[in-house]
Formats: sequence, C-alpha cells, structure tokens
Amino acid sequence: METVLLYILGILIILVGLAISIGLHEIGHLLPAKKFGVKVGQYMIGFGPTLFSWRRGETQYGIKALPLGGYISMAGMYPPARAGARGRTATTGMFETLVQDDNKSAVHVDTIEEEERAFYKLSILKRVVIMLGGPVMNLLLAILFFGIVLCGFGIPTSTTTIGNVSECLVPVTAQRTDCEASDPNAPANEAGLEPGDRIVAIDGTPVGEVSQITLLIRDSAEKPLTVTIERDGQQEERTVTPALSTRYVVDSQGRQVLDADGKPATEKVGFIGIGWASEVRQQPVTAVLPFVGDTMGRLVTTIAHLPQRVVDLAVQTFGPGERDPEGLIGVVGVGRLAGEITSLNSVPVADRASSLIQLVGGLNIALFVFNLIPLPPLDGGHILVALIDGVRRVFAKATGRQKPLPIDAAKVIPVTLVVASLLGGLTLLLVIADIIKPISIL
Repeated sequence: METVLLYILGILIILVGLAISIGLHEIGHLLPAKKFGVKVGQYMIGFGPTLFSWRRGETQYGIKALPLGGYISMAGMYPPARAGARGRTATTGMFETLVQDDNKSAVHVDTIEEEERAFYKLSILKRVVIMLGGPVMNLLLAILFFGIVLCGFGIPTSTTTIGNVSECLVPVTAQRTDCEASDPNAPANEAGLEPGDRIVAIDGTPVGEVSQITLLIRDSAEKPLTVTIERDGQQEERTVTPALSTRYVVDSQGRQVLDADGKPATEKVGFIGIGWASEVRQQPVTAVLPFVGDTMGRLVTTIAHLPQRVVDLAVQTFGPGERDPEGLIGVVGVGRLAGEITSLNSVPVADRASSLIQLVGGLNIALFVFNLIPLPPLDGGHILVALIDGVRRVFAKATGRQKPLPIDAAKVIPVTLVVASLLGGLTLLLVIADIIKPISIL
C-alpha cells in the first residue's frame, strides 16, 4: 500500500511541477505585457472548464480543469483583418487560438482605449520581449532546477576506479551481452585488471580523469600500454593492448550521439573492456549552463530527426523489440517514471528527490524549445512575425515608402492547424507507447 501511495505521489509531483512551470511561463508573458501597457483580459492555467477564478483590476485570473496548458489574452494580439476594423484579441495558448474562427468567433477590441493599448501597436522590440518572456521563464526554471541537482545533490560521476571488467569483446551491434566462443578475450581481462583497481598512470604519465584514460586507450589500438594501477594500497603495473573495436560515439555525458540519419553513430577505436565505478559528486556552478546547453542540444537534435524517431517509436511500440530508453517519451511516460522513482524504497530519499527535480528541469527545457518553434500561435511564431515586421519597416524607411501595416499572423493559423494535428497524432502514439510498452527504470 505504501509503495502505491508513493507511486501516486511521484505522479502528482510531476503534474504540480508541470502546472507551476506552465503558470510561470504565462507570467513571463504577463509581466512585460502589463509593463508595456497592453490590456490583459485573462490569465488562465489549464484548459477546459474553469474550476475557479477571481478578478484583480482589469484581469481575470483562474484555474481550469486540465492543468496541461495555459494562456493570457491580450487586446489586439492580431492586427485588424481589414481596413477600418479594429485589432482582434487573442491568447498565447495554442488550443484556444486554434479553435477560434477568424470571421465568426474572433474577439475584436471593444473600445478606443483598448485599441490604443493593443499588442500589435507596440514596437517590434516590445512585442519580441513579451513573447520571449514565456520561454525565457522556462529556461530560467531549468537552470534553477538543474543547478539544485548539480550543485546541491550532485550527479553520478565516473571515477578512475574500475567498476567492471568484461570477459570478452561483444560486437557493439550484437543483440546480446553474453560471450560466445567466437568472441575475442577482452584485453583488460587478459592483463589481469580487476574491479576495484584504480588507474593512476599510463606509460608513466599520471592520469586523474576518466577522459584522459579513455582518450589514451581509444588512440592506442593494437599498441601495448603500461598501465599502473593501485590495488589494496599498492601500485602494480600491467601491460594492456587495446583491441581495434567498433563502438558507439558518446558525448561528454556518456549519451549516444546520432548520425545524420538519426541512428547511433559508430567509430573504430581502441577498446579494452572495462567500465568505470561512479560516485555522486557535487558540481561547481560553472557546470550548470553547459549541462543545460547539452540537454537542450540533445532535444533540438531529436526534433531535427523527429520523423525517423517517430517511425522508430511506432516499430518499437507495436513490434517485438524493446523500446529505446533514449527515445521519445510523453507526459504519461514521465509520470510513470516519476512514480517508479518515488516508490523505490531501496534508494535514498535524496537521490529520489534529485531525480524528480531533474525530470521537472527537463520538462522546462522541452517547454522552452517547443514554444520557440517559429509557427503561430506558438511564441516563436509571434517572434518571427515581429522580426519580419521589423525588417519590412526598415526596408520601407530606407526606400522612402509608407510604413507597412503589421502582418496578420492569424492567416498562418491553418498551417499551424496541420502541424498541431500531426503533434496530436504523435501525442496519441506516445500515450499508447507509454501504456503498453513503457520506459522503465526497474
């Protein structure tokens, strides 16, 4: 019973973390909009029926039934659809914008005072600041959450102590881990290296970082190396000859790098068949931004190869193979992971808390990147429209022409509707995959 309650608690923590992240995202829009004088009619967290709301000044604040979205509504977010008309009030939320019909349900600015405070009448810089405020808020939250994890809790870090030694060299592309008669012996095993040995020097050169050792081994295929180890307080030397082996390319965090086709990249390097022991170490503040940047880069790479990743997900979900733990995962899957993490009684509470905070940090990176996609009604779409407006104004001024009217971003909504439909299909696939073949840490 306790395990079930902890599992549910983990899911609730992620939902609350996501709701707070979305709420602060919209505050990132709200504060500069009010600062620049735009009339903000609503600030809502969630979508669907309104559970409760209250009014403060000219703005209605509220919570809706499904806390997986949010928006603010701004007067004149879209310019007049035709000459002589007034600007149209719209929201920063994708769902609310998509269900609007440009001719029938568009909400026009009611008064001259509201028209003067319309979003579309702001300078290009102010429009960009308002729309960039939401994603920037998510980026700051990600930096905060990852900073807490790295500097407060610490993260598992490889040490120069050997954690395990392979008996043989299994081809990297083989769908097995057990040795077969045809597999060559692992050089480390042949040399007598054992788990618990700490490598202190190679060919007489002291080494203190795993990266140093790995680089020397990778660049020394089929060349004997004199490895100095510390075992039981005594130093000993072993001669190890790295084998030329095909291995997956990994980044600084030990994660697989993808090639141009979205497949795991491989390379021929020296390999001796050892794994490193790790320990949790607190990181310096200077490590936070690179960690966030690396996380963001991997997400951007995933989006760049999204078609292939979706195909792989479908094959893994409905096929006989296992699902890639580094593949796509949806909100349901993240919730399940949170539940599993929280219910692991064998893991220290601090480690579980660190993992949950890291999950919320990852969700904020996803919100940051997703909202910067340059398609209205996403924030990136409004930013792109504002920048194009700015270029048109500069060009008109340089050529002595009249200042052009603002671009009507609402005209791009049909294109966005197609993209939103595709995203809806991907969301459905992710829900199915997370239910019938979930990614698990157990």
